[in-house]
Amino acid sequence: MSTVTETVDVRVPVRTAYDQWTQFESFPQFMSGVDAIRQLDDTHTHWVTKVGGVQREFDAEITEQHPDERIAWKSVGGDTRHAGVVTFHRLSDTETRVTVQLDWEPEGIVEKAGAAVGADSLQVKADTKRFKEFIEQRGSQSGEWRGDVPRPGQ
Repeated sequence: MSTVTETVDVRVPVRTAYDQWTQFESFPQFMSGVDAIRQLDDTHTHWVTKVGGVQREFDAEITEQHPDERIAWKSVGGDTRHAGVVTFHRLSDTETRVTVQLDWEPEGIVEKAGAAVGADSLQVKADTKRFKEFIEQRGSQSGEWRGDVPRPGQ
């Protein structure tokens, strides 16, 4: 399993950063390698990705979500093993720290080689920088979902 963690400070209020992150279908606008995400219901999404020339489709389930604090997910079904969490930390009324942690299982020689040389870390770093540019240029979120999904067993 490969783990990548990246943090970026964005010049928007925590609510704005969090609300934009709940708009999963906007991810292709700032995440390279993500071709499309379709929101199936409040806790399920369908992803189409293409990284290093390898296209994958998988479903993901939101396993925990608390407004202005965190969103956690994991892949479900299929062969792709992927999980992550994004946390939002208020630094001031107008600045937020966003931390992304991804855990994934590289498949095949291309993905394993990429993970070994840190290509996955570079991609997540570039994606968080593009999120910063995206949300700061907009100045507001493109939508919001304020629902709460408790951690399993709570």
